[in-house]
Amino acid sequence: MPPRAKYTREEIIDVALQMTRENGIESVVARELGKRLGTSSSPIFTAFKNMEELQLEVRKVALQEFESYVSDALNYTPAFKYVGLKMVEFAVKEPKLFQLVYMREHGMSQSFDGLVAELGDTVAICIEIIQKDYGLSKQEAELLFRQVWLHTFGICVLVAGKVCQITPAEISEILSMEFKGTLMLIKSGTFFVEQVNRVEKEE
Repeated sequence: MPPRAKYTREEIIDVALQMTRENGIESVVARELGKRLGTSSSPIFTAFKNMEELQLEVRKVALQEFESYVSDALNYTPAFKYVGLKMVEFAVKEPKLFQLVYMREHGMSQSFDGLVAELGDTVAICIEIIQKDYGLSKQEAELLFRQVWLHTFGICVLVAGKVCQITPAEISEILSMEFKGTLMLIKSGTFFVEQVNRVEKEE
């Protein structure tokens, strides 16, 4: 019979989450986590198969933390912009958790759709909001979400990585311009990909 765990999975995850908040998921190693718990690393491996399983659970909790930021989006107008602002706020206030949820390195690059599929219920909520508020088809709403989310993600990377400081007023203006510009192009039917072609110089 395996030994009874001294700590529950939830207790271990809570401590690992705090370590991640402070120094990133890379700091969550068995020895240091055991020290935080006031024990050896043995209880960790009683509760989890390995550290990879624990880190995956920490990421799930971090995603839940983000979702709590945007859970009341339907109470605001425009709701989709509120989601974008809260996403940036999460990156500012919880940079290490943002990096864990959105910026972790994959062993193999994945498609944008694959990345979006990992983001949880927030995506479906956003697309539903866009359809309802702006009279778009699901396909149009997905296109608008893709463009604006990528733009918002770029801002989040800058602030989470402390690359530069952007004021809340500037962020609000940037998000509005990107959203309105993309929405106008979609509604006008002029949203298309412009190819970059080499121009041969005349001799």
